[in-house]
Amino acid sequence: MSEIDNVRESFVQLWGAMGSFWGISPTGAKVYAWLMSRADPADSEEIMAGLELSRGAVSMACKELREWHLIEVEKAPGSRRSRFRPATDLEKVVRNIVQIRKRREWDPLREHLLEWIPQLEAEESPEAETFRRRLESLEGLITLADSMVEMFLKGGMVSKIGLKMLVRASRSDLPHPQLRFEQATQDKERP
Repeated sequence: MSEIDNVRESFVQLWGAMGSFWGISPTGAKVYAWLMSRADPADSEEIMAGLELSRGAVSMACKELREWHLIEVEKAPGSRRSRFRPATDLEKVVRNIVQIRKRREWDPLREHLLEWIPQLEAEESPEAETFRRRLESLEGLITLADSMVEMFLKGGMVSKIGLKMLVRASRSDLPHPQLRFEQATQDKERP
């Protein structure tokens, strides 16, 4: 097995294990990682062979990745087969993941909290008072986090300093994180 195959296999396995952290199925995360490791887009048959997955697993993974906006579908001229290309703009990928997770997880929780807190205000017991205060604290925390997420999604601080610049700083050969950040900032300011 070549070095690229070894690294690809390790990357796919690690990415698959981390997928659930982002809310993506392990199979979807593996397909995305495998596509990331390739220079060219791939069709379902190539993905099936490369990852030893069934047609159904590849189909479901690609559907999920399209919903997350993590892959683009292309048609080769003169062919009916769809080819899949991974989204590689890291800032856009992170924004897509954050936006979908916010919509699926935080927004429903916040809506319920805003419904439950008034219901508990009508209850006079010490237990209801304690529970209501805890829910209010949780709602306040979610509101704060939500405002930061909204700022991130709209551009906010990330667009000023640039996620790409932060990534570049993390890959620098400079030994200290502050020096890497300063170097990346200087690189961004250059025309």
